[in-house]
Amino acid sequence: MAVLFSSWCLGVTLALVCGSSWPQVHSALAPENEVPLRPTTWLPEGKITTITLPKGRTRRLYFTLKKAAPAMSVTVSPCDPPIEWSLAARTLKDKPLKSLQWSTKKSMPEVWWRGPGTEKRLHSFSGNAVDTYRGPSYPHTSVYILRLRSKQKNTRATVYLHEGQAPSGAFPLLPADPRVHTLGVGMTSVTLSWAPSASVVGLPQAENAYDYCVLVNSRQNYPSLCAARESAGKEGGQDEEKRERRRRVTVWPILKEWWWQQWDRYPESTPSTLADEYADLQCACQGTESVCTVSELLPDTQYYFDVFVIDRLNGTSAAYKGTHAHTHEEARPAITTLREGELRWVTFSDRGSNAQQFFSFNPRGSQQSGLLTLQSCGAGEKVKVTVSSKGQVLNSQAVGGDLVHVWLQGSPSYLIHLQRDGTTTGPDPALTGGLMASVKMQTSSAYHRRGVPSLPSTLQIKSFNRLRGCNSVTLAWMGTEERSLYCVYRRKLGNGEAEAGGVSALTAPCLGPESRSDTERVLCKYFQELNPRRAVTTAVIGGLEPGVAYVFDVYLMRRWGIPIKYASKMVKTRKEC
Repeated sequence: MAVLFSSWCLGVTLALVCGSSWPQVHSALAPENEVPLRPTTWLPEGKITTITLPKGRTRRLYFTLKKAAPAMSVTVSPCDPPIEWSLAARTLKDKPLKSLQWSTKKSMPEVWWRGPGTEKRLHSFSGNAVDTYRGPSYPHTSVYILRLRSKQKNTRATVYLHEGQAPSGAFPLLPADPRVHTLGVGMTSVTLSWAPSASVVGLPQAENAYDYCVLVNSRQNYPSLCAARESAGKEGGQDEEKRERRRRVTVWPILKEWWWQQWDRYPESTPSTLADEYADLQCACQGTESVCTVSELLPDTQYYFDVFVIDRLNGTSAAYKGTHAHTHEEARPAITTLREGELRWVTFSDRGSNAQQFFSFNPRGSQQSGLLTLQSCGAGEKVKVTVSSKGQVLNSQAVGGDLVHVWLQGSPSYLIHLQRDGTTTGPDPALTGGLMASVKMQTSSAYHRRGVPSLPSTLQIKSFNRLRGCNSVTLAWMGTEERSLYCVYRRKLGNGEAEAGGVSALTAPCLGPESRSDTERVLCKYFQELNPRRAVTTAVIGGLEPGVAYVFDVYLMRRWGIPIKYASKMVKTRKEC
């Protein structure tokens, strides 16, 4: 009780101290159901007026016409959300009584509003488009009343009153067909056209008071330039919402009457100059041309295009009926399907640095695992391989002269992307047809494997000079702990190749056993050693000619992947034994 009594005393004290600043309310003179009217706003003639429309509240504008005005026009331009507006003419039957005591100080439109009379509705409209009423003046009308209301959210609208039958000239003119047409759609550009505005065409080029502005976005078309600017975040709509919530709060019941009278005293927004608004616009095209090509768009994307003709002198604009277009998607590259165990040579005939090819592989078996083996055969070439599945990159690495293994596991399908990274200095002599690069690739399903197969610790072949004879030589190479097949090939060199003894005498790194003649194969043997340090195997190659140079190649033949080629070894038999 003490708290309530203290609050009551504080409220009474505030009422007594601040009572002089509040309007006095005489309940004895005001009927019980009488609602004091809001402060009125006169609509000036020939001036663009910006009106703030709070959500759910009706704003009233009053105006009168000159006696000599035969006609009038009222133009209302909403900003973004739909609004309702109507125009009425009110005629008083009798003059208001001057002796009538009012509850508050009344302005003349309020006297007309409360006095007895008739009201005739001249026009009504609902929507977010620019609407204009044109009609004759009514000589016996005391006052014209323009009502505006927004049901969705706080917004604003511009109103323009013009007296006379001639066009006002305050707004740019739209053509008979105000639609925006699409001339062409590409992957990253769209070409638009529209009928020229009579305001732009009829104006001398020297004055240059009108401009077209093409706006593009990926959300929607906008009915007005104000709506496009507000959508871009250039208007303070959130601050207006906060101000409205503060207005609805009443601390004490004694403030209610004063707060109700202050309800509609919304500050009108200060109209900004068109130069400021025009500077904020990100126009894709600007000028007096009625054709525009919007570029730098994203492929496979929906875009909305709006065209506005702007009067920079009067600070007004008119909106064409916007259009939309969907840009074309990027050209999908050709994807080659790799068969099980297929050995494929990939060549890049394009001399550009962005040559690329795509492949797909579907491993067999329920484990969905496989092995991808690659080897670059181009001298000085840089090739990059990227393996992805369902849009996620699984592996990406460079491919050189050494064998590269990529383990595939956990996905039913894989996309393999080969791309040449960098340019070449010249064609590889090992390749034919002037091809600039070549990659050797094989994919196979690994049914029972758990990872990449092991490789020899070194790919060098050793020959023993003491065991070299006139008709035979002894070779040794490193193996693996897995049981694998090793095949030895020989090739007899001529006198010129033997004397050169250079790279030209050796076998190309990518030349596999599939390209060798059966007559060059000397032997094939299986070998396995569980201890990697002792995994050394030897072979005695007989049937050779005395004093002749030979090139020997060893291939590790595996069930999965490309056969591994050891470094070529040139050995010359003894002339005399």
